[in-house]
Amino acid sequence: MIVVENCIISEDIRDVKFCCNLHKCKGMCCVEGDAGAPLEKNEVKLLKKLLPKIKPYLTENGLKEIEKHGVTDLDITGELCTRIIDDKDCVFLIYDNDIAKCAIEKAYEEGKIDFQKPISCHLYPIRVQNYGEFYALNYNVWDICKSALIEGKEKNVPLYKMLKEPLIRRFGEKWYNELISQIENK
Repeated sequence: MIVVENCIISEDIRDVKFCCNLHKCKGMCCVEGDAGAPLEKNEVKLLKKLLPKIKPYLTENGLKEIEKHGVTDLDITGELCTRIIDDKDCVFLIYDNDIAKCAIEKAYEEGKIDFQKPISCHLYPIRVQNYGEFYALNYNVWDICKSALIEGKEKNVPLYKMLKEPLIRRFGEKWYNELISQIENK
């Protein structure tokens, strides 16, 4: 176990080699699953505020679902998450050829909004659990990420390095530097 500030970090995040390749997995983490992406409370307000600028990027089905039910839902544990359509696709799912991508991120990339996407999506396959006084960071094992594991081993990319940007986005540069220090000094 690794501890940085108020975060307990699974050793898998240090040890697992992982390198996403959307051309191989086709972005199936936005399609498969039994709930949408976990959301932080501030992200819910932000998504509602930014929705007019995201709407042009949404699919017809995504837009209909949002207009009918809103952008959020609750998962089986009662936590906020993005709404999904027919127990499958995230409402923000769009396709670029045959690759599943995010309408929020597309709006961000085109400079329409300054919010990249929910932090849980950016951090995936790391999942963060909030336990009040501390956070637990764990690696979420999923079959659809097999190609990322293979490529990660081939390229020798540890999960914590592949996810440097979102880890800094969520916890800060100082926190990330402490994580690196603990990992590299062991």
